[in-house]
Amino acid sequence: MKEGEHARILLKKAIEITNALDAKALVIIGIPSQYRPKMKIPILIIGKESDKEASNFQHLPLPLSLGSKNLVNLASSFMIANGIIQEGELFVYVTPSTVGIQKAEKTVEVRDEFFSQIEHIFQEVLELAIELSLEGREGKPVGTIFVIGDTRNVIRHSHQMVPNPFKGYKINILDRNTREIIKEFAFLDGAFIINKSGRVLCAGRYLDIDFKKINVHVPSGLGGRHLAAAGISKLTKAIVITVSESGIVRVFKNGKIIFEYNPRLH
Repeated sequence: MKEGEHARILLKKAIEITNALDAKALVIIGIPSQYRPKMKIPILIIGKESDKEASNFQHLPLPLSLGSKNLVNLASSFMIANGIIQEGELFVYVTPSTVGIQKAEKTVEVRDEFFSQIEHIFQEVLELAIELSLEGREGKPVGTIFVIGDTRNVIRHSHQMVPNPFKGYKINILDRNTREIIKEFAFLDGAFIINKSGRVLCAGRYLDIDFKKINVHVPSGLGGRHLAAAGISKLTKAIVITVSESGIVRVFKNGKIIFEYNPRLH
């Protein structure tokens, strides 16, 4: 069978199921752009490359390596948040290897602002955070913070806790070969600081937040790491991703949690 033939067959079957069930949307994950159906219902394309071929197409630029289950759950929340589908309605999803039916529900704690933050560097850091959540380091859970963007202000409101292992090196999150290097330093207390081009400037950085001047609130049970993440995201224009030792990945913007997800449960 020719390359791509599986995807074409599965997409055809997904269209049949969508029509038979009167499903309210079709979610296409990781199928090449030459296979795009003409349908009246909304179609959500998931992947890093944008598709702008038809007015009923929506695009969610998330990395496919997050896995089908994670992506389907995020798609569900995205469609509900954007009024594409109502909670409880059926949608069909298709990947290069599977076709499935799902009831729309918010299985992910996510605010609308999360989806507006998705861009290339953020995608890569989120993917890395989820990898750390699932894998830990040498079999042990890892908790850490990634602070992305507005680096001048972030550096001004932080200090180095330990010698900076990235000083003098051009380690970039976009280079897949550097992923393991970054993970090696995830055990350090403090935060990774990543600029808008993806370069890792620091690790082991302590975030200096004066909570008498910066008023932020996090849910009961969350500790200093999450307070610091909320604080620096309110004090600067940075977006912050945390990984807790329990496996939960959270994204902070403007002092608030805009995304909360535990990949280990899905």
